[in-house]
Amino acid sequence: MLDLDFTQEQDMLRDMVRGLCGEFSPLERVRELEDDPDGIARDLWERFGELGLCGLMVPEGDGGSGMNLIDGVVLYEELGRSLAPLPHFVSCVLAAGAIMQAGSPQQRAELLGPIASGETVATVGWLEPGGGFSPRGVQLAARAGGDGFVLDGAKVHVPFASAADLLVVLARTGDGERDIDLFAVPASAAGLHLEQRMSIASDTQYLVTFDGVTVGTDARLSAPGGAQGMGWEAWDRTMHAGAILAAAQAVGGASYALEITVEYAKNRHQFGKALAEFQAISHYLADARTTLDGARLLVCEAAWAHSTGRPVDRLAPMAKLFACRTYRDITAMCQQVFGGIGFTLEYDIQLYFRRAKQLQLSWWDTAACEDRIADAVLA
Repeated sequence: MLDLDFTQEQDMLRDMVRGLCGEFSPLERVRELEDDPDGIARDLWERFGELGLCGLMVPEGDGGSGMNLIDGVVLYEELGRSLAPLPHFVSCVLAAGAIMQAGSPQQRAELLGPIASGETVATVGWLEPGGGFSPRGVQLAARAGGDGFVLDGAKVHVPFASAADLLVVLARTGDGERDIDLFAVPASAAGLHLEQRMSIASDTQYLVTFDGVTVGTDARLSAPGGAQGMGWEAWDRTMHAGAILAAAQAVGGASYALEITVEYAKNRHQFGKALAEFQAISHYLADARTTLDGARLLVCEAAWAHSTGRPVDRLAPMAKLFACRTYRDITAMCQQVFGGIGFTLEYDIQLYFRRAKQLQLSWWDTAACEDRIADAVLA
């Protein structure tokens, strides 16, 4: 049975993460790290590693804490509220998740422990110039040669690439639509070229070019003797968990944006009364609260289904679609309540508005989520 009450331990986790983010990454720090080539709040990242938060959802046998996705939702709501500039999502969720899904026992033993401790920062290379979210969008070639593979191509929207020690890369190993494998590529590999790209969120993203990058056969994430071309299924399973946590991040961001807007509406006076006393504005805020509660419920249901082994092929994209749309719509409304000053850099609401749109476009955009939901419904 779905239980929407968080446990005492989960409430303690929420309080701890909120306290850490408030101490080590206040919004002033977030502003300082916008468009920064490294982009990581290093002191906060170090504390995350020391407290086991980097390995929160990595199995205990692989060096983590072995928590489930409901615990992850608690963490990611707080990361969404604080906008903490950390590589947790790409390193500890997506890269670690791909290694857990596709890696051999030896690869898991070698790679997951350092990621879970925060010692290794990993990122993922998925999307490509002109490509989409489907398998057809992966065209970076991995050609077998010598004692390994040679990688040629480019990846865009690679977060924290200059700070990463390891890149988990989707690469094509055959002509079939899903002939894709996952490769663990050291960031120090010869032939890797980085070019920082600016985004609406002012986060840290890179174009990463692979120019004859040579890796050994042990770089392909696979069980010993495993067949090639199985990487897409592993990545797809990883992305279902990632989409739910991205949705939780959207819920956290929307919640804080609404909170500061409600306070502004109660304290800002116009024509002799508070903005909140105008019916039109109060109804905007009421609608936002209603929609936000619906998004949180959907995210919690998806996380619960994942944590109990139930299918999430429909719930994960639904949560991502609805939560990110809610985040974007709420922050757009909040901007209107603030008026022109809401777009100035001194006010916090613009930070959330810009990141809401970026998150909506990332890690399955609206169309990708709708396609997946349609497939599940029409099947």
